[in-house]
Amino acid sequence: MNLTLTLLLVRDEEPTTQSDRSEGIQGTLKTLISKLDDLSTCNDLIAKHGAALQRSLSELEALRVPVEGGEKIKGVNERATLFRITSNAMINACRDFLDLAETHSRRWQRALQYEREQRIHLEETIEQLAKQHNSLERAWREAPTLSVNTPRGSERPQKGEASDEDEDTEYFDAMEDSPAFITVTATENTQHSGGHTNDWNQDNVSVSPTNSSQKRRSRIPDKPNYSLNLWSIMKNCIGKELSKIPMPVNFNEPLSMLQRLTEDLEYHELLDKAACCESSLEQLCLVAAFSVSSYSTTVHRTAKPFNPLLGETYELDRLDDLGYRSLCEQVSHHPPAAAHHVISQRGWTLWQQITISSKFRGKYLSIMPLGAIHLQFHSSENHYVWRKVISTVHNIIVGKLWIDQSGDIEIVNHRTKETCQLKFSPYSYFSRDVPRKVTGVVSDSGGQAHYILSGTWDDKIESSKIVQSSKGGSGSEGKQKTVYQTLSPKLLWKKYPLPDNAENMYFFSSLALTLNEPEDGVGLTDSRLRPDQRLMEAGRWDEANSEKQRLEEKQRAVRRRREAEEAYKLDSVTPWFHKRKNDITGETTFVYKGGYWEAKDSQDWSTCSEIF
Repeated sequence: MNLTLTLLLVRDEEPTTQSDRSEGIQGTLKTLISKLDDLSTCNDLIAKHGAALQRSLSELEALRVPVEGGEKIKGVNERATLFRITSNAMINACRDFLDLAETHSRRWQRALQYEREQRIHLEETIEQLAKQHNSLERAWREAPTLSVNTPRGSERPQKGEASDEDEDTEYFDAMEDSPAFITVTATENTQHSGGHTNDWNQDNVSVSPTNSSQKRRSRIPDKPNYSLNLWSIMKNCIGKELSKIPMPVNFNEPLSMLQRLTEDLEYHELLDKAACCESSLEQLCLVAAFSVSSYSTTVHRTAKPFNPLLGETYELDRLDDLGYRSLCEQVSHHPPAAAHHVISQRGWTLWQQITISSKFRGKYLSIMPLGAIHLQFHSSENHYVWRKVISTVHNIIVGKLWIDQSGDIEIVNHRTKETCQLKFSPYSYFSRDVPRKVTGVVSDSGGQAHYILSGTWDDKIESSKIVQSSKGGSGSEGKQKTVYQTLSPKLLWKKYPLPDNAENMYFFSSLALTLNEPEDGVGLTDSRLRPDQRLMEAGRWDEANSEKQRLEEKQRAVRRRREAEEAYKLDSVTPWFHKRKNDITGETTFVYKGGYWEAKDSQDWSTCSEIF
């Protein structure tokens, strides 16, 4: 009520403080101009009559008059001259004042325009607060709440009646394109009386990394403290095409985009657990947590990964300790696109093709990953499909770089038609929500909600099982609110802590530190063998810049030669993936055609191009 009253008061004061002020200044200027015209007219009259008076006095001086009378006439003539000079000075001063007023009026107009925009912004903010305030008031009055000792089947409290559960109530933002909802955490008595506590035991569902029999590295050389000379970059750009400008490794981290894509598997244990779920809805919750976990490594990682060369690959063979094998290949250079295929002995297969599209918008850079991610579980044949959200890099020009994730993810089980709607809330200075907030609803094929997901994409995700739902009143935007009563939230995923000294190692996670570790027997096109990336990791950035430029020039020359050949085939460049149309999405994408791991076993890399 107070917010609404404040909004009305602001609106009532607005005409007085905005348009009236502007009109008042304009009226004052018009009045000054009118008075100046009057002064100019008076000046002309004074000059005219003063000249006539001087002529009359001159004629009197010419007459023969006593000496005393002549002196008096001469004195009157001098005073008349001084009066005319003074009046001219007064008119000139008035004109200067008007010029100064006109100059300052433009400044006043700009100041008033700025004030008006600020007041409009304040009005909109107050209006939003008023709507939220009214919405919360209505939700509190209309939401059916359960008292501590009341069984589920008992009568609901009357409208506006207080409830002992108010302190335990949790509110979730309304999803776009879906009904607004509120969740109420059930009390302990209600949970036991409902008989839902044994439906899904999620305790200790977040597992720690599996210990590997192979000793893997836990650190890399510290990042050198090299200053970036922008002039040295600019002078190398003079006279060159934009696509041929070499960007120094100062903007990079010593990993390729293929290795960053492989980092999505850091929390593969979630998929191992999901493969063991008997309930497809529980499985969908874990898949949703896995989709969110892939963003946890980006919160401090503002550096750019190396753009892979066409035909570059990256393998991660963790079959012995983690039960999966992963293979990535760069299948297109313009636009940059990578294909990824993972198969696990623990009951799942994941594949995707990601094309990166970016737009520079002045102060920030929007990175839009295009392409669908497919996940299929072997035993149930549940096939999930989802897409990534938009990543935004802020303060590109001035300030400290920081990354935000925003948008919606819809995860669909195409066998059962069950869905999960996830919302990544963008950062807002005026929002009271925790930063990097993620909320979600898991629903069956009929649209009935069964789980609420909540958390942040850089820390953890929890799930709350819905035990009762009911329709509340209409919200401030006319949408009907749904009130969900849930069990206590259970932890699905928790981010691993960063290694010691991570701030000096590009903020790499424990998995990221091992991705570029040299291994024997990998393909000739593997990112571990890329020389410029290896030199950068070793701290030899000047040599890395020279090597990076050599590789890029070599790639351009090879591309021109291939395009000139009539028998040019893409299969000769991307030997492990080929284009196929997906029956579910209808898209034509690169999928794994097999043969890589057999080639590794026999060490037959004859199909690989020498790209390094």
